[in-house]
Amino acid sequence: MSKHTRQGESVARLVVLTLAFLCSFSFAGAEAKTKKKKEVPPGVPILWRTPSDITSRNLYLGPGGDRMKPDLRRIKFIKEDKSGHSKKFRIRDAAGREWVAKIGREAQSETAAVRLVWAVGYESEINYLVPRLTIPGQGTFEDVRLEARPKSEKRIGEWQWDRNPFLGKPEFQGLKAMMLLLANWDIKDSNNEIIRVRGTKELRYIISDLGATFGKTGSLPVLWRFTRSRNKPEDYEKGRFIEGVKGNIVNFRYGGRKREIFDDITVDQAKWIGGWLSQLSREQITDAFRAANYNPEEVEILADAVRDRIDQLVNLPSVPSVAGR
Repeated sequence: MSKHTRQGESVARLVVLTLAFLCSFSFAGAEAKTKKKKEVPPGVPILWRTPSDITSRNLYLGPGGDRMKPDLRRIKFIKEDKSGHSKKFRIRDAAGREWVAKIGREAQSETAAVRLVWAVGYESEINYLVPRLTIPGQGTFEDVRLEARPKSEKRIGEWQWDRNPFLGKPEFQGLKAMMLLLANWDIKDSNNEIIRVRGTKELRYIISDLGATFGKTGSLPVLWRFTRSRNKPEDYEKGRFIEGVKGNIVNFRYGGRKREIFDDITVDQAKWIGGWLSQLSREQITDAFRAANYNPEEVEILADAVRDRIDQLVNLPSVPSVAGR
């Protein structure tokens, strides 16, 4: 073996060992970071509140109501937010409130999804859809979702779908059914947030990213890159929702992430969330899509499809109880 060959092999071994060390260091750091995120902070966890005013909730204005509407007379660019699928900017409005402006296909679907989730009692973001917005130094954009960042709240980490204080409870099972109703295929822990309300012990458990909704979730996991869509009313309208009932478990059509967490929704749990949803009027559901600046035809398609899915939940066959169970 020549001297040059031996030197080449030594250099190669050194490169391999260096890369292995860096990878192990990065993995350890990532693992530590993940473990840190999994810690549940002290406080009172809140996922859902009884929507006693459900029939009068304003789904056009959403959870922020008229009080939190952004003041667009003057916009200040703060920074670009490079997290997530869509292009985002942090901005400040004329009232001094900070917002995350999301650009792209997810802006409309997320605006509508938040309103429907909030309407039935779940903790949610506060957002509004601006049809046209100029952000200084960045450009003018169509259909911009503005998501509030109130000073009274602090984001302290993410919560996990398979490890949280609500496992097995009706409100958590209902939330999972809501994700299926919205055709949200991007189910992952990094889309979830725990928000501490300053001056209280409340910890608000929310789904912060609902953009991958109102399309189709796909059916075959191996083909998901070709069969999933977001914000496509025609796909949402044609999508299957409930396949049937086996025993006491509802079989939903779903081809998105974390398929396994949807395998334990019972008939009673599905009918529970269906009962709340059924209290929403046609006008309220329509308002959720009007607020997201869908055109009139799309509003009708989406509202009809949502109402059809609600009816499917409500009309699930009751499972007879067994004496002594």
